[in-house]
Amino acid sequence: MEIQLVRNATLWLAYGGLRFLVDPMLADSGAYPAFPNTPNDRRNPLVPLPGPVEQWLAPDAVIVTHLHNDHWDGTAKERLSSSVPVICQPGDDEQISADGFTNVTAISEGLDQKGIMLNRTSGQHGTGEIGKLMGNVSGFVLRAAGEPTLYIAGDTIWCDDVREAIDAYRPDVIIVNAGGARFTYGDPITMDDRDIASLCRYAPEAQVVAVHMDAINHCLVTKADLEHRLKELQLAGQVRIPSDGETIAY
Repeated sequence: MEIQLVRNATLWLAYGGLRFLVDPMLADSGAYPAFPNTPNDRRNPLVPLPGPVEQWLAPDAVIVTHLHNDHWDGTAKERLSSSVPVICQPGDDEQISADGFTNVTAISEGLDQKGIMLNRTSGQHGTGEIGKLMGNVSGFVLRAAGEPTLYIAGDTIWCDDVREAIDAYRPDVIIVNAGGARFTYGDPITMDDRDIASLCRYAPEAQVVAVHMDAINHCLVTKADLEHRLKELQLAGQVRIPSDGETIAY
């Protein structure tokens, strides 16, 4: 298995003989305004892609955890082939089909994709009223012969849904969307340093890959912040924080 962080939550994943593009946000830097009601007005994405977009346009399948613009953006819709298989959560398939894609599969529970078993998991994209407004989000677990079990948690905070996924699948590698994204009111809507520490302690045998930082205006926990905090807590050896464009092999 090889995991390349493209940028933000966008991943290029080589797994079980297939290539997956996860949560594609492929626009040039500054293409979109800051998210509303966030602590600054920096335009998104904050940084460019780490290479020409063409290298990520021919996956065997696309995985979309949910439809927020930093996970499924206009450039991805325009540049990806309309016939590429797209895997998503129930309820998002109609919109993705309306975007022009002709091979869309919503996973309620599980799907066998050419020998790779994908199972959908749930999450909480924040707490209280904000969590409700953010809508449904999903993660995905991938399993295949000869590969480590991979849990892509998606846009979620540390919560019972994540604990249940860890208990059910015992993943070897967990990709978490960090950054502590938040609005001008309420709690974070993605994992911050405390959430990631809780996850590490709950699943001490798993290797953790932290992404979704330094690319979107309301993600306030930076890669440097997270690295510093994990060193303080003596958890840095369990967590990889890749740079944009970096590939991690397991």
